[in-house]
Amino acid sequence: MKDNKISNKKAFVTIAIILAITIFGAVCYYAYKETEKYKIAMENKYNMAFYELVDYIQNVEVYLAKSLISTSAEHGAENLTNVWREASLAQNQLAQLPISSNELENASKFLNQVSDYSYSLSRKNISGESLSQEDLNNIKELHQYSVELENVINQLSTDLYEGRIKWGDLNNTNATVGFATEVSSITQDSFSSIEENFHEYAGLIYDGAFSEHLTSNEKKGLTGEDIDEEQAKKIVEQFYGQQNISEIISNGYSENAEIPSYDFNVKMNDTNDIATISISKKGGHVIFANYNKTVETELITQEQADEIGKNFLEQHGYSNMKETYYYKQGGIVTINYAYYQTTADGKQVIMYPDLIKLKVALDDGRVLGIETSGYLNCHYEREIPTNIVSKDEAKKILNQELEILSENLAMIPTEWQTEILCWEFKGKVEDNEFLVYVNAQTGKEEDILVIVNTPNGTLTH
Repeated sequence: MKDNKISNKKAFVTIAIILAITIFGAVCYYAYKETEKYKIAMENKYNMAFYELVDYIQNVEVYLAKSLISTSAEHGAENLTNVWREASLAQNQLAQLPISSNELENASKFLNQVSDYSYSLSRKNISGESLSQEDLNNIKELHQYSVELENVINQLSTDLYEGRIKWGDLNNTNATVGFATEVSSITQDSFSSIEENFHEYAGLIYDGAFSEHLTSNEKKGLTGEDIDEEQAKKIVEQFYGQQNISEIISNGYSENAEIPSYDFNVKMNDTNDIATISISKKGGHVIFANYNKTVETELITQEQADEIGKNFLEQHGYSNMKETYYYKQGGIVTINYAYYQTTADGKQVIMYPDLIKLKVALDDGRVLGIETSGYLNCHYEREIPTNIVSKDEAKKILNQELEILSENLAMIPTEWQTEILCWEFKGKVEDNEFLVYVNAQTGKEEDILVIVNTPNGTLTH
């Protein structure tokens, strides 16, 4: 009897131990999972702050570059105010990262100085006072440092994206000191791969300059009578070639789209890929079409692709189109074309609002995609003013350091849904390229864009 009691007691103790171990293990597992959730939440928080920091620092560099060549007090004040705002926002994001302030003292100090100095200069411009040569020299020096800081931040971004560094690593002494050294030295020589990585963070303009102003309430280029779905199918057959199509599948009518359209999926004979295409109800215009394919070998040049695109547009009723910007990736080039109108005295005026984008395969030259929304929104024959400032007069307000590479007339859109006729000057100051727009009727500086040329295409800011 006594033995049974002892045996039962041992069994009870064993069960209790097992139960305690199980509970402890469950508690530890729960704590581990909660810790992992916390780590993921913090990683996401840091990632968001960091990638916003990347954008703000890039904007600081771009607006400083524009400030370097602006000759208009009004436009200069706008750019410098933007520098002040973007530098302040960058400081806020920098403070949220898991790196102590003393280790980022130089970067934070730089952003603070840029913010304060640009604000003081903007007030100077607003009061009508021109910037002195000393002011311009200071802006130039700040811009050089902003480029170098941007390179450091971009390199860190690449390391984070590719997994070489994690936010947790930046909390240990070695990683933090290493990053602090990079920021403190602010040197380009440490990062030879910056050029190839820069496009990850730059705002690529597929549609060229002023592509953000492509919509309007009145669709000036949307002409013709209304069509039904069967007529739209016929247009799809004509666009892709009936012999290339195995099936057209209707996705219905998009009544509430910016341009109401009939939408289709199209199965091709030669591949298993499916193309998508939208046809406007009014006039039966192709608004959008896209068809992907794998390009193994590039057999045609960029110049040949440009000509293929222009011929394609001509065949589909879009004449007087000029290629402007392009972007190449995976053997496919995306080219944007702008309409040009000829004046009575023979000058060609590029109409930036009237944009069409084409995708061309660089193996067989097939047109894989088109987007015409800019053209359909904005295209019409303008009355081009004749009483304008001469090109030579317009040049007089340009920064004297700008080496002019090309010049022509261009119609540019504004954020108020209006258009301005300008002289467009493409030029260089040292290694930086710019597009400067001078109002052809008032002779005032209207806008400046920074150009970044990459192996894959052209970026504008």
